Amino acid sequence: MNRKLLLFVLLPLVLLPLMGMAAAFTVQTVQDTTTTQTETAAVSNDRVAIAFAATLAISIPGIAAGLAISSAGTAAISALAEKPETFFRSFLIVALAEALAIYGLIMGILLWLKL
Repeated sequence: MNRKLLLFVLLPLVLLPLMGMAAAFTVQTVQDTTTTQTETAAVSNDRVAIAFAATLAISIPGIAAGLAISSAGTAAISALAEKPETFFRSFLIVALAEALAIYGLIMGILLWLKL
């Protein structure tokens, strides 16, 4: 159980923000050829903060949606096995849990476009 927690929860929470900050620095070095040295520090800090916010906006809802789908999906399958007429309700609950990840992805894309 501890290895699963480390692999699926803690590792993405550590790696995704670091990858976002690395991407922000990459975007910053490519686009900073026209800015002056005094503007560079403020722009760099803003881009790192936006990249960090974008990675958190994608990773946290993704993990939460995965946990919600795993628990709601197993309950939906067991309810479907007992009563086949509950398919639409079960499918709707799992789809609403998946929408959480999609909303996080949309927010992350909107934040990334802000860079």
